[in-house]
Amino acid sequence: MKRPVALLAAAFLFATPASLFATPASAERLRLALQKTGTTGWEMAVVKAFGLDKEAGLELDVTELASPEAGKIAIQGGSADIIVSDWLWVARERAQGARLTLYPYSTGVGAVMTKDASIKGVKDLAGKRLGVAGGPLDKSWLMLKAFAAKQGVDLEKSATILYGAPPLIAEKALQGELDAALEFWNFAADLEARGFARPIEIADVEKALGAKGDAVVTGYVFDDGFAAKNKEALSRFFAMTAKAKTLLAKDDKAWAAAAQRIGARDAATLDVYRKRYVAGIPKRTVAQEAADAAALYKALAKIGGEKLVGPGKTLDPGTFYQSEADGH
Repeated sequence: MKRPVALLAAAFLFATPASLFATPASAERLRLALQKTGTTGWEMAVVKAFGLDKEAGLELDVTELASPEAGKIAIQGGSADIIVSDWLWVARERAQGARLTLYPYSTGVGAVMTKDASIKGVKDLAGKRLGVAGGPLDKSWLMLKAFAAKQGVDLEKSATILYGAPPLIAEKALQGELDAALEFWNFAADLEARGFARPIEIADVEKALGAKGDAVVTGYVFDDGFAAKNKEALSRFFAMTAKAKTLLAKDDKAWAAAAQRIGARDAATLDVYRKRYVAGIPKRTVAQEAADAAALYKALAKIGGEKLVGPGKTLDPGTFYQSEADGH
């Protein structure tokens, strides 16, 4: 599905080209469109610092974007080969005829954050002011509602719900205007470093709704046709990024390169970021991730309906990219 040129141009208005990652002309070129503030930027910093792109025989043409939506426009408009997005969006696009597919990137997911010691589980949210990062169709919120319903709690009726952008919800929580906040993983990490507890992990909610392990949330997204023509380059790309993840987890020099991109944070906050980032590194096979996504898709389709998942009733089997390296 193509997007108008004007819309595509607008999406790139705030983009920052990153020719820093260029390698010799003989290397195979991959065009990446990545969110400037995302963790992919950390990995690309490590790739550059350790020469992992050259080692993999790849030329990474990286464009840094202002928002996840700009990445979606880039991949749909043909201006990027690879972006990072969530599997639910890929599934929805496939249900509407697009041929996008996804390879696991991160299981990193948020949590309900609070300083109220009385909140230890979902039942304790009754009568409380709960901030929800995102809107009414945010998938973590929908899963939390379904999890609560299984315990006899209707959160929309029993709690006061405030929707908002992640920074706003975090600020309201810090100011004491909320009793608890359902936040994205990085904002949850900030709040954790400021003394907030994590009584409800969305990873645990996912398991209660059918996942067998820590389920992938986001992945590298690309077109089926591109994948068919670039199997070897993609295989080297995935191996390269896996090596970058390992370095971020174990090598302090690698983490220092990434930390420069995070911005002004104290050492304690950076430690929490690293801990949560490492926890989000996928550890299972693609087939296992696809099976969990299929189970969660059914739950999300039931509570979110077509507004959330599109016309597909079940997860399209091509949503997850199965490479030869994964034994498929």
